[in-house]
Amino acid sequence: MPTSFRPRRSVLYMPGARARALEKAKSLPADALILDLEDAVTPDEKPAARDLVVNAVTEGGYGAREVIVRVNGLDTPWGADDLAAAAKAGPDAILIPKVEDPASLAAIAEQITSAGAPDRTALWAMMETPLGILNAAAIASAHPRLSCFVMGTNDLVKELRAEHVAGRAPVQAALSQCLLAARAHDLVCIDGVYNAFKDDDGLRAECEAGRAMGFDGKTLIHPAQLAVTNEVFGPSEAALAEAREQLAAFEAVTMSGGGVAVVNGKIVENLHVETAKRIIAEAEAITRLEAEAS
Repeated sequence: MPTSFRPRRSVLYMPGARARALEKAKSLPADALILDLEDAVTPDEKPAARDLVVNAVTEGGYGAREVIVRVNGLDTPWGADDLAAAAKAGPDAILIPKVEDPASLAAIAEQITSAGAPDRTALWAMMETPLGILNAAAIASAHPRLSCFVMGTNDLVKELRAEHVAGRAPVQAALSQCLLAARAHDLVCIDGVYNAFKDDDGLRAECEAGRAMGFDGKTLIHPAQLAVTNEVFGPSEAALAEAREQLAAFEAVTMSGGGVAVVNGKIVENLHVETAKRIIAEAEAITRLEAEAS
């Protein structure tokens, strides 16, 4: 499917040190999987986890799900080896933690190219520090391999010495700044995690707020969060029906020489048509993904 319409409603972190979890991920209804070598893995487990993740990527079996490897930072004892191994394995993307400046990210892009990463392997950047947020616009244009920002809201709250509160007021400015930078440079932007994985109502509220802001999807810490997230970040039946009605009405008007249609008392112009086409393409892409992943 075209990259611009690849669904990324749900992006689930999976612990790289757990072989059973990596296997289970092959049957989960997640749009994308982050096989994690960083936060989810203890220092003693990191070398073995690297081997497990590389083997999982190489062997495949994840269907149409997007597979991303999150490596440890290059300032850690494991980062360089993680990066080289992930590059050779050739996942869909490599997620770099705590990205703070464009030069470092560009250097990492050149490193994975030298290590043998295929052209299709993108870079994703974790945006989770104050300096990274302030440099978001420059980072977004750092290298052609960069395709996605992932919000690291837990680390960001810690670095700000803030608190996790309903509505996420302490990080709203950071979320908006990264989303603006991502859209300015045609990047995907994925919202941060919701920590209370048994709180469906809280998750739904945060997903709805994130979708309203414009995020493409949400990172998740538990499979139990998948159903709500996929529902909220996918187009509703009502939105899809309205999009089709708007598109049909506008096409009918333009064929008769007009330039503006009216649907349900609302004006439909070119900008509304673009949104309608995006919603329809998104729904079609989700249908294909779910069919291929089943």
